[in-house]
Amino acid sequence: MLVSFAALLFCQLLGEIIVRALALPVPGPVVGMLLLFSVLLIRGRVSAELERTSTTLLSHLSLLFVPAGVGVIVYLDVLAMEWLPILVALVVGTAAPIVVVGLVLKVMIRDQDTQP
Repeated sequence: MLVSFAALLFCQLLGEIIVRALALPVPGPVVGMLLLFSVLLIRGRVSAELERTSTTLLSHLSLLFVPAGVGVIVYLDVLAMEWLPILVALVVGTAAPIVVVGLVLKVMIRDQDTQP
């Protein structure tokens, strides 16, 4: 389990290095996750140890919401002052992807129906 955890952290570290070296506007862990995904695609399988480690980490995922909750409490005065832009960002940031996915799906279904 320790080797799999180290592999996950190594992928995150590589992601951070790549993001900082190339000044990418993407979080390092996202790039690390893409690297891990690429390795798993090349290997064609997930090892039992990596699966067990990932399942264990995911079972404790709710603990990661504690820092976010603390951040909300700490910046409650800022949130109270800036509630309108935050609300607009949340609504637009949620509605826009739903609309885009719906339109793309509509085009894909139409194209699928026209193919023989």
